Amino acid sequence: MSGDQVNGLCEQLVKAVTVMMDPASTQRYRLEALKFCEEFKEKCPVCVPCGLKLAEKTQTAIVRHFGLQILEHVVKFRWNSMGRLEKVYLKNNVMGLISNGTQPILEEESHIKDVLSRIVVEMIKREWPQHWPDMLKELDALSKQGETQTELVMFILLRLAEDVVTFQTLPAQRRRDIQQTLTQNMEKIFSFLLNTLQQNVNKYRRMKMDASQEPKAQANCRVGIAALNTLAGYIDWVAMSHITADNCKLLEMLCLLLNEPELQVGAAECLLIVVSRKGKLEDRKPLMVLFGDVAMHYILSAAQTADGEGLVEKHYVFLKRLCQVLCSLGSQLCALVISESDVETPANFGKYLESFLAFTTHPSQFLRSSTQITWGALFRHEVLSRDPLLLAMIPKYLRASMTNLVKVGFPSKTDSPSCEYSRFDFDSDEDFNCFFNSFRAQQGEVIRMACRLDPRTGFQMAGEWLKYQLSTPVDIGAMNSKTGEGLCSIFSPSFVQWDAMTFFLESIISPMFRTLDKEKIPVTEGIELLQLVLSFETKDPLILSCVLSNVSALFPFVTYRPEYLPEVLSKLFASVTFEVVEESKAPRTRAVKNVRRHACSSIIKMCRDYPQLVLPNFDMLYNHVKQLLSNELLLTQMEKCALMEALVLISNQFKDYQRQKLFLEELLSPVSTMWLSDEMKRVLMNPEDFIRYVGADNKLADPIMEDPCGLNRSRISFCVYTILGVVKRARWPASLEEAKAGGFVIGYMANGTPMYRNPCSMQVLELLDNLLALIRTHNNLYMPEMVAKLGDTFAKALDMMEVEKNGILGLPQPLLELYDSPVFKTVLERMQGFFCTLYDNCFHILGNAGSSMQQDFYTVDGLAAELLNSAFVNLNNIPDYRLRPLLRVFVKPLVLSCPPEHYESLICPILGPLFTYLHMRLSQKWQLINQRSLLCDEETADDNPESQEMLEEQLVRLLTREVMDLITVCCVSKKGAEHNNAVAADGDDEEMMSTDVSPPSSSELTELGKCLMKQENVCTALLITAFTSLSWKDTLSCQRTTTQLCWPLLKQVLTGNLIPDAVTWFFTSVLKGLQMHGQHDGCMIALVHLAFQIYETLRPRYAELKTVMEQVPEIQKEPLEQFDSKLLNPTLQKLTDKRRKDHFKRLIAGCIGKPLGEQFRKEVHIRNLPSLFKKVKPPLEVDLLDNSEDGTLIALFEP
Repeated sequence: MSGDQVNGLCEQLVKAVTVMMDPASTQRYRLEALKFCEEFKEKCPVCVPCGLKLAEKTQTAIVRHFGLQILEHVVKFRWNSMGRLEKVYLKNNVMGLISNGTQPILEEESHIKDVLSRIVVEMIKREWPQHWPDMLKELDALSKQGETQTELVMFILLRLAEDVVTFQTLPAQRRRDIQQTLTQNMEKIFSFLLNTLQQNVNKYRRMKMDASQEPKAQANCRVGIAALNTLAGYIDWVAMSHITADNCKLLEMLCLLLNEPELQVGAAECLLIVVSRKGKLEDRKPLMVLFGDVAMHYILSAAQTADGEGLVEKHYVFLKRLCQVLCSLGSQLCALVISESDVETPANFGKYLESFLAFTTHPSQFLRSSTQITWGALFRHEVLSRDPLLLAMIPKYLRASMTNLVKVGFPSKTDSPSCEYSRFDFDSDEDFNCFFNSFRAQQGEVIRMACRLDPRTGFQMAGEWLKYQLSTPVDIGAMNSKTGEGLCSIFSPSFVQWDAMTFFLESIISPMFRTLDKEKIPVTEGIELLQLVLSFETKDPLILSCVLSNVSALFPFVTYRPEYLPEVLSKLFASVTFEVVEESKAPRTRAVKNVRRHACSSIIKMCRDYPQLVLPNFDMLYNHVKQLLSNELLLTQMEKCALMEALVLISNQFKDYQRQKLFLEELLSPVSTMWLSDEMKRVLMNPEDFIRYVGADNKLADPIMEDPCGLNRSRISFCVYTILGVVKRARWPASLEEAKAGGFVIGYMANGTPMYRNPCSMQVLELLDNLLALIRTHNNLYMPEMVAKLGDTFAKALDMMEVEKNGILGLPQPLLELYDSPVFKTVLERMQGFFCTLYDNCFHILGNAGSSMQQDFYTVDGLAAELLNSAFVNLNNIPDYRLRPLLRVFVKPLVLSCPPEHYESLICPILGPLFTYLHMRLSQKWQLINQRSLLCDEETADDNPESQEMLEEQLVRLLTREVMDLITVCCVSKKGAEHNNAVAADGDDEEMMSTDVSPPSSSELTELGKCLMKQENVCTALLITAFTSLSWKDTLSCQRTTTQLCWPLLKQVLTGNLIPDAVTWFFTSVLKGLQMHGQHDGCMIALVHLAFQIYETLRPRYAELKTVMEQVPEIQKEPLEQFDSKLLNPTLQKLTDKRRKDHFKRLIAGCIGKPLGEQFRKEVHIRNLPSLFKKVKPPLEVDLLDNSEDGTLIALFEP
């Protein structure tokens, strides 16, 4: 094609590119221009001359960039079909562009530099070293021409390392060739990089003093930055010897550059990569040079300078890098200074700790949190934790923690120096809050570790802080409270201090009790603190909540002085009925509710953890609770039940069956009277009566204040809460001897296991019929005719609550729940809460009944029929969000606690129909979701907005996980390590170990699993559910099912006569799963393993499997025949499992799904070049040691 034609084409291309990039172009023109350009790149025979013409520096940057893109496209997609002379012509011209076809370094656009370096790297990937041996020399020659070329050479070397080593974007043999050649030349490359860095830094330092030389100085600076970036791409993987060569010259330079503002971030990045290196300890020893005087001086002075200049983003980024460097240095220290090593604790260890502490006390919350893991590693270390310098640092670290635990620094506020830094690090207050909570938890861990080394100091500091808070007047701060004058909000200065102090005290006391011997525990001081806390009075709910936490934290001291127990109890009981304004008609604020709930849970915790201590005060406790329960309106139902639970926990210490049974009868008598009354029976039996009784059929004029049936609802809740509390907490003694003596043992099973009776069984079983009636009624409320009977106000009473929706969608709860505003819930919200909690609690009772009452529950007459007739009625209308708790809190525990002798009579009759139903339900749901995603491009009516669709889809996903988890729990027992020896015969062990996916073959069926698989309909439902679920759009469920469930279930039916259609269906289901989930490594590995197992095991019996294989897209017939013949011919020597599986994976590659980004990508083919090294075995008679070193290499690697 003539020059004129090339010029004509170039003019058209310039116009097209201009149209594409012009914001004023219409979409049609832009698409036409794009199509023209793409077709040109794909089809035009004169791409190279056109590309070179457009890339000339006389063109605009946009046109030059497009010209270079054409050349890149040619190299990537046409290289294999080009002749040798064409390749040389293109290569020489590209090198010419680098030499004199670009603008000076400070003027050239970065995207032009980037695409130029990409073209060179693409050529290197195809030709070096075999066909382009002088490539490094050519780059070296280019770099001598000036800064512009040197910078481009740096970009080329960096890009090459990234493609070959980091991202590995080329075939294995080419990658090996290039990486080996890079490694062989690494000494030259490294010295080239270091010299480039040093020369340019020296020039930059000289010239920046002279204002007239500013542009030259900037050019040298640019090259220095490029050299540092390129070094960062290599020092991660090159041999450590290059990094530590020449007396650690590189490290010395990097430390020096930390004080050079323009280059310090790049230098810190490089240092960070060096000190984060893993590998042999011997190789890492030279890194200890960074603890030397010189390096430490540079690191510390850089930190001080950057911090001294106030908050500037660039300096702050540098500080973060420097902090990471110090953290990684600490990790290297912990790895190298070990008892069996000869590395000494460095002389500058104290200086290092001081500088590290400076970051822990920096105003930036992010920097503070960055240091915590390293502090933890130091405090845990076997050698360093005994070092006097580190022990001397503990009080300073604890003092810093006292500041760091205070929750300040919200980006929207200005009440702390931290706020300014938080605005750089966090997008919102919610974001900061989430970060701070995990930061605080991390600090708690480290404080506990520090206190194991020095418990007395921590306790003394916590005591002082507690006394200070108790004596300091409350400061509510600028943001006043809404409910009453003088009450704190969660931002008040006093509350944040109380909150931090409480956390500090809790973190210190538990390790102190674990670490110190009994006689060394400071009981007198502890009791003194407890007395101060008990005598402290406050009407502020937020502060009172902290006070209660302090009481709980100090409670272990009471085990040494039991006489203080009554005082503790009366403090807690006073808080159970806490009100800010007595007799107020307004609803309680969230803070008040929290105090009351906190007091209840503190009492339960005390009774659970110290029952022997509380037992002597049982009567006092019981009378106190009776008094509170006598007033029906004084406590909420949850509070009443919490106190009753505490009593039940103490009654377990009676260790006398009759006495405990009488007590529980007395405790439950008000519930029994109410629950078994004729009115309640009628209400619980009939859905219409139930709706009327709880007030869900009303239409209310004022849906906030008016609630005529609130008391009825609370009575039902009280009964259900109480039954649950008793079932959950009542137990027989843990010691068999005590259980026998107390009359709890009623016999022994055939295998010698004792059979216990629970003192609550008789009372609870009397209440069971009505409980089952309530569950049946509740399920029937979802029938359309019942939903229609709900009043206008309560039409959505059975819907999901907002809290549940947010939980399912993973949305964070709004951060600043206003603790100080009354919780005005509408009656609808209260009704939704009532139905939701009631439903969950009923199933919690049934779920706990088996483990609590054991044979008394499992031998109830006709229990299976009773349960089927209540919990499992009307499942079709029950929404997914109510079906999940049924499976999780009822069916799963019921199965897990059921003795094997009741499988046939109780579990199989329930699970058989349930599994069949669940499979049908989930299949329909997934079908709907798949149809919806197919139709999503078409216009659909917006009666189901996207947020609702997302919610429904996520619910189906969660329900699927629940169902698959239930099937796995019922059917599969995971084998422990002792069974794993047998795996190799069954499936590939080694491959799976390397990918963190346990091979399916390591699971066996449980007794219940075998029992279920004997029933044909249940067996079919289980197999179909397990294998269909592989292609449902839920990666997590697919991976679990593949690894744990599919093979054990299938193995169970292999001995029978499976029909060929069933076998091909199982195999096809796995391949469909691969199509859906192949883009996820975990799923892909597990599914390939399963498909391989099925094919290997069943192919000899079923030729139909080969037919399925032949339908796999892009299957190659010849390799399939080879694989098949080896599989069917047992006389042939078998390859290892891994080799066979790799072969199989290549065969089915066509049906392994790819990520969307790769599905339509044009394939780049890089051909392998002649192999670089052929290993030749040396002749045996030649003594290699007699040869010179060069001779040895020649004998080993003959070209």
